[in-house]
Order: sequence, then C-alpha cells, then structure tokens
Amino acid sequence: MTKAMINTVTITKSDIPNGGMKSYKQDDDSIILITRDDDEFHAFDGKCPHAGADLGDGLRCGHRVVCPWHHASFDSRDGSLLEPIATEGLKQYELINDGDNVMVDTSATINKPIENDKLTDTHTIIVGGGGAGFMTAHQLRQGGYGGKITMISKDDKAPYNRPLLSKAFLAGSMDEDKLLLGESDWASSNDIDLHLNQTVSEVLPNEATIVIKNENGDSTRQTADFLVVATGALPITPPIKGADIDGVYTLRSMADAKLIKAASHDQRVVIIGTGFIGMETASALAQAGTTASITVIGQGSRVMSNIVSETVSNALIKLHEEKGINFVFDATVSEITKIERQVDKDGDSNNQAFSNVGGVTLANGEHIDADIVVLGTGVSPRTEILHEVNDPDGVQVDAHLQLRDGIYALGDIAKPTNQMGRMRIEHWRVALQHGMVTAAAILNDDNVDSLEARIPFFWTMQYGKSLRYSGHAPTPDHNILFGTPDTLDYIEYYFDDEGADTRASAASTLGRDKELVAFSELLRRGHAPTRAQLNAGFDMVDQAHALSR
Repeated sequence: MTKAMINTVTITKSDIPNGGMKSYKQDDDSIILITRDDDEFHAFDGKCPHAGADLGDGLRCGHRVVCPWHHASFDSRDGSLLEPIATEGLKQYELINDGDNVMVDTSATINKPIENDKLTDTHTIIVGGGGAGFMTAHQLRQGGYGGKITMISKDDKAPYNRPLLSKAFLAGSMDEDKLLLGESDWASSNDIDLHLNQTVSEVLPNEATIVIKNENGDSTRQTADFLVVATGALPITPPIKGADIDGVYTLRSMADAKLIKAASHDQRVVIIGTGFIGMETASALAQAGTTASITVIGQGSRVMSNIVSETVSNALIKLHEEKGINFVFDATVSEITKIERQVDKDGDSNNQAFSNVGGVTLANGEHIDADIVVLGTGVSPRTEILHEVNDPDGVQVDAHLQLRDGIYALGDIAKPTNQMGRMRIEHWRVALQHGMVTAAAILNDDNVDSLEARIPFFWTMQYGKSLRYSGHAPTPDHNILFGTPDTLDYIEYYFDDEGADTRASAASTLGRDKELVAFSELLRRGHAPTRAQLNAGFDMVDQAHALSR
C-alpha cells in the first residue's frame, strides 16, 4: 500500500516480489515504479518517456524493464535506456529504507551528470536528420562525446517523429510541434551544428568526405573523423501513366503530410497500396472525417499480406470497412486520369487548384472517380550518393553498422547482420537501434548491445488500435493463431516452415502486449518456443520470468 504526504510516498516492501517490480498510480496521475532485487530497491517515474505507458503493466526480465506498448527497455537498477523507442532513460527518485517500508521522495531526483570529455578533438558528420541520425547525435552526447557534431538534413524541419505523420498528425489529433524529437531547442542545447535544407550530393567513404552542392552548382567538401550516413529512403512512384500529375501524392515528409491533409478536404481520395502507409493513411483520413470518400486499391486480395495471416488481414479489412473505407482488391491501376480544373484569380471557384486528378483506371477497364491519389507503394533506400558501395538493396555493414573504419551507414539504407541474419528493415524502432549502436561504436562503449543482441520490432496504429510485431519471418503463412482477430484480441506466431520443432521467428498481436513482450525477450535470448511447445500450452510470460532469474 502507499501513503502520500506532500512529495513523499511510503511503500510496503512485501508488496514487491524479489526480482520483480510494481507500479503505484498517484492522485496527480503520476506513476511510481519500484524495482526489487533482494533487499535492494529502486524508484523511478513509472511512465514510459515515449508515450506514457504504465511500465508496471510491462515485463521485467533480468535487469530489463520492458514497456508493454512499444518495447522500450530500461535498466532496473538506474533507469538507463537499453532499447528504444524511447530516447531517454527513466527519471530516478531518491529512496529511503525504513524497516518494512521504503520511502520515495518524488521531489528529489538522482541526477546523472554527463561529462562531455570523450573524443574532444574529433568531428562527427551525420548525413540525414531522421530517426537514425537523430539517435546517433543524441546518444553521442548522452554518452559523453565532446567533439564537434554536424548534422546535415535535406528537410526544412529539425528531426521529428516521422511515423506519426500517417497516424496522429494526418488524423488531426497531434500538432506539428508535438512531433519534434527532443525539445524545440534540442540541437542548440546539445551543441549540434544543424544544417537544414541542404542536400549532400556525394559521399566518399574512402576519404571520409561529403560533397554539398548548392543551387548554383557550386560544390564544397567536408571531411570528418567519423562519418555517419543515414539518408533514409524515397517513396517509389510506380510506372503508372499520370502518376506525375498534380494531385498525386506520396507520404514521407512533414511537407507531404501537410499537402495531403489540406488537399483531402471534401475530396474523393484513392489510396493505391495496402501496406503500412496505405492502411494508416486510410485510417487517419477516416478519423479526421474531412474527406468525401476513401477507396483503397490493392494488387492482392489481402491487406498487409507480407506481415499477417489471411485471418488477421480479414479482421483489419472489416475494421476499415466499418469506418466507411471502400476496397478494390486484385486490381492493377493502369492510369491516373487527368482533367483540367480552372480556378479564378479570386479563389472563389468551387474547383480545386491543387489537383488535376479525375480518377483512376484499372487494367480491367473499370474507372474509379477520384480528386486526389495517394501512392502507398513502398520506398527505396537512398544509396545512390554512396560511391563505390551503391547497392539498390542496401549497404552491407557489420553488426556495429560500420562500412569502413570510422564510416557508418544506418537506417533505411543499411543491410547489417543481426541474430536473425543479414537484412534491411524500414522501421522506425530499427533506425533508432542503429543510432544507439553507432554512437556506442564511435565511443568504443562495449556496454551497449550490438545489433546481434537486438530484435526488430514495429507497430501500426489504425483507429486507435495498435497492431505490434516482433521478430522477422519471411512469410506469415506458416503460423499459429491464438484468440480472435475479429474482436481485436489475438496473438499470432510465425515460423520459417511447418516443422513441429521449428522455433517461432516472429509474432504479431492486438491486445496481448505482455505475451508479445515475453516472446520478444525469449527470442532475443535464443529461446523462442517451438510449434510443438506452443500447441502444448507454452506459458510465454512464465518462461520469460524463469529465464530472468
């Protein structure tokens, strides 16, 4: 039990199991998290710094406290960040041992000063202002890097949370300033020399040099001790006639999201693609409630067909249809038709100046009326500026994201090795992982796990429901399903084949977050259950706890 008195909270020791944790919600909506190892207790702010999840609803595995929502992980002894998607560790409170109780003073925090005294005479250049670039710079400073950091971004915004563009921002539930990574003064407060609206035209890995070309065609070169290339990916525009006309959009940047948001008002929207971007855009626009109609066109018969089984896919389709989304499956778009719209100089016309789209024509001859079209047809890594290592399927790097001595490639362009093989993964959490690993490699910090000790994780948010996925599977069709996707309560495990002794390599869930956390920890440790074990009633959470003792 707890007893609050001003800023002091008294907690009975026996309430907390040895090797475990427990959270305590306070009257002011704050949460205190207590961890215990024998007679050693620690107190933290119990809300995950990423999205505010109650960490007590997560899982403690060894010295890892894992968030139930997005699997950010923290050290149970000092609150330090072990795994993104959070970018900060936990605030730690002072704690007094008082016999059968511990007393927590929430006004007294344990500060962990950072001495930026490492590699003070060096210069790190980061090409790219996305998640991977941001996390590299941020973790360098958090780790005590005292050298110069230059970040060059082609964007006109300081680093921001890109995944929320197709979720909260497009839905109208989150303002632009809330998407910034760190505070509005993050760059200046961390002594980051941030250059916006600049494009690097060449990267010369063998020379640790970048080339920047301005609008006049003049070039300047910069050389660094450490060069981090995180140029991200560009949306793929399929070879569809009319894909280049006004009113056809892709969604990758804040500028893209703003255009789609403004252009979609009272308009007939057609979305081409049934992957993450397509489904999230449909969900967000439906939630915004400003469109005239939304139609999603897919080449196959399922949504997110490379991720989840047909049963789960059908449940997602049903969820969207209940919100008014129209689907056209097994269809190929052959043309986006063009019409001329005239707008008078005073802007009083009802016609729209932003679009010349009249509709889409399918390969079977069917025509679907549309005012704007959003292409959710995938992305390709921006590797073209990397001389000598340009590979359309990604840049091969080691488990520390290193391409050459002191040269790193990370994020969407990187194809590193991890415990599940060599692969390129286009997900935000993976990009943040890359930034943590790269910063540790530059700092020569052996206490930070390499990619070989990390598991891919991603999520999609649709209509306030979060489908979460951990691991990697080549296909969702070798699967075991528990629960009922139609009621948005399931967990599904994926395998490389149908063998009884084959271990699960991935899982997805709606509503069974703790089980997914436990699976992720078992997978990370090399103890994922087999198909036979799951069919026999394998208790995921108990097994994760057992391995942690």
